[in-house]
Amino acid sequence: MKISFSTLACPEWSLTQVLELAAWSGYDGIELRFLEGEDSLWKLPVFRGARLQAAKCQISASGLAISCLDTSCRFDSPDQSEREKWIEEGERMVELAVDLGAPGIRVFGDRIHPEANREATTGWIIESLATLAHKIHDSGVEIWLETHGDFSCSSDVHGILSQCPEIRVVWDPASAYIRSLERPLDNGLALERYVGHTHIKDMQEKNGQWVPVLTGEGEFPLNEVRSVMEKIGYAGFLSFEWEKKWHPSIENAEVAVPHFASWFRENWLRTSRLGKHGEGGPWGTSMMPTA
Repeated sequence: MKISFSTLACPEWSLTQVLELAAWSGYDGIELRFLEGEDSLWKLPVFRGARLQAAKCQISASGLAISCLDTSCRFDSPDQSEREKWIEEGERMVELAVDLGAPGIRVFGDRIHPEANREATTGWIIESLATLAHKIHDSGVEIWLETHGDFSCSSDVHGILSQCPEIRVVWDPASAYIRSLERPLDNGLALERYVGHTHIKDMQEKNGQWVPVLTGEGEFPLNEVRSVMEKIGYAGFLSFEWEKKWHPSIENAEVAVPHFASWFRENWLRTSRLGKHGEGGPWGTSMMPTA
């Protein structure tokens, strides 16, 4: 199994800073969500014109892969023009995914608006996904629907995917656990044939709210996520989602990102020798890249 981390952990960083931290910490890839404060990544100068080729060379030279290209596309709006806007955004992000060699883009179903209901919203999501899938059919890039928001539990996700056979999922077991109390083991095994990418994070409940904590220090049943990975023979990316963008008071990326890589090797692979940096890994050195 390969590991990556989402740039939600460091949303204002440049591509160079992200690649340096990922390589230093022993990751196999990065999941691009924000760079330089921008989530419509195709707009960034680093991914346009002559600089795009330089960025591709930089990623290749780092030995890292782009595990997923995250979009903010959500298809829950009662307003058709709003949904069409997000379909267009999805097309642009697929073009960038092709350039960067990313296997899939992440999109949302998301939430049920107060003026809508589940049946209508499910229909809009299905229609939008089908339209986007048709438009990008020849790209070789997959569309991955994140289990998120009001469409987190397995039965609701099945209601969409049963009508969209070309769509897979970004499995986020924490979302189903928080919103519907569906255990990761149940949620994951119910969705196993659809999983294209997986998010992982640890959390702790404080004053009725779930907040991120360093991996292994919280209450989320991480062992169930591992059980699902083993049972389904998952060989994709396990991507650490440290939501610094949404929770600014939590530890910085320089702390949380290497911590997860170390925890993963010590607790899931049992020994740091399996890290690509060799015996002991890079965690004993003080040569951390400067953010």
